[in-house]
Amino acid sequence: MSIRLRLTLWYTGILSVTLLLFGFGLYWSLHYYYYNSVEDDLSQRAESAYSRIQPRITPTLGGDISFDFVLQGRDMVNNTGTYYQLTSFENGNQNRSNNLKDLNMYLPQITPQQKQRLGNEDFFIERSSIDTFEILIYNKPIYLNQNGQSRLAGVFQAAVIIESYEKVFALLRIILTVTSLLLIVLAASFGLFLARKALRPIDKVIEAANQIEKGADLGNRINYDGPQDEIGRLTSTINGMLGRLQNAYTDLEESYRRQRRFVSDASHELRTPLTTIRGNVDLLEKMWRKTAAAALDQDRDQLEMSLEAMQDIAGEAERMTRLVNDLLALARADAGFQMEKSEIMLKPLMEQVVRKAQLLPRSVEWQTGDLSALDNIHVLGNRDYLQQLIFIFIENAFKYTEEGFVKLDAVSTEDQIGLRLQDTGIGMDKEEVPHIFDRFYRADVSRGKTSGTGLGLSIAKWIIDEHQGSIEVMTRKGEGSTFIIWLPLGKLPTTFESGHSIQPANQV
Repeated sequence: MSIRLRLTLWYTGILSVTLLLFGFGLYWSLHYYYYNSVEDDLSQRAESAYSRIQPRITPTLGGDISFDFVLQGRDMVNNTGTYYQLTSFENGNQNRSNNLKDLNMYLPQITPQQKQRLGNEDFFIERSSIDTFEILIYNKPIYLNQNGQSRLAGVFQAAVIIESYEKVFALLRIILTVTSLLLIVLAASFGLFLARKALRPIDKVIEAANQIEKGADLGNRINYDGPQDEIGRLTSTINGMLGRLQNAYTDLEESYRRQRRFVSDASHELRTPLTTIRGNVDLLEKMWRKTAAAALDQDRDQLEMSLEAMQDIAGEAERMTRLVNDLLALARADAGFQMEKSEIMLKPLMEQVVRKAQLLPRSVEWQTGDLSALDNIHVLGNRDYLQQLIFIFIENAFKYTEEGFVKLDAVSTEDQIGLRLQDTGIGMDKEEVPHIFDRFYRADVSRGKTSGTGLGLSIAKWIIDEHQGSIEVMTRKGEGSTFIIWLPLGKLPTTFESGHSIQPANQV
């Protein structure tokens, strides 16, 4: 989740909570105020009417008397929206105001629980309903003193209709809900806009960093013309860091360039004296052989020792020549040298490699496996470098295999061809495999036992990369190794009816 989205969610969440608290507080305050006002007004009117209630004696059929209660005339005809009702508990008679009679309704009868409550409280107010009307009822007990005793004789009820208040508060709930939702949507949109605008320099920082990571433009800087706030200071710091990074990278690149130039120049300069040394040693060896044939027996031993010294010099000169050639090849790779490539039929090339490999010095059996996967297979590459690549792996296999065999065959997939070389040599630990293509790296077990410079596989890796290929290594210490060189398939050349084919132009 991006920072701008998190900021927007935070702004929206805080605003939502604020609006919820504000709306709830406003609604509760208005509700409390209005209903308190209604209850106070109802209580005042009810108390005024209650003070004017008069008892009325009614004779019964048995000769006894009972009491009920009546309202005064002005309370009877009251049309201010307050409704009165008197109920006698002795005979059940009810006396209503005219406006309640006009509605042809009675206020709800007192339940036993409410009657018990009347005996304990001076009055109580509660909400109720008549038909579809919501009403607020003021209930107050009526007591009679008879024979010095006070008894609950009836109840006085005053009511007002609160339907209009309920509609007002329902409308208020709708207004608060809709307004809050609209404000939240607007705040979220505006907050997202502000967050995007405020964090736009961060996007520029990311874009500049991506360009630097890809090596597109180390001189790129973040353009920021806003205030020097936190983002402004961050931008200035990053621009300064980018400047120092560019200087460091430039110095490093210059150092690498000088190093590559030195290696290349040194390799070129060393090749000439090494060639001269080898030529002169070969010439001296031929001359001394003739001299040794005509020499006396007592001088022949000394000549033989001199000849061995000359052979040692020739061997070391040859080794130095190989090292110089390897360094020159790697110097070309570091300098960005690109091979000239064309579409090559792979099987004739591999047959030539197999034939030459039989002449290499070895102490194990050289086996040629199934090469049918190479039939009619073309790859886009350089013939000489591909041949050098295969010979590097074959020579390594012969070097590190003391007994058993070295086998070459071919495998294929839908879009790749693989050249597989197996040996029964010393193998490697799995920890060594990632380092075998490093320059001058040689496994500890082989140091001092086999000759070599440790540059062959580095050159092989460069040739594979130049051909957009890959290398697969499977090895087990003491059991041998298997290398599979994967090369992408090339396009078949266009063949004319005459049997000639057009080879594509060399690519650089």
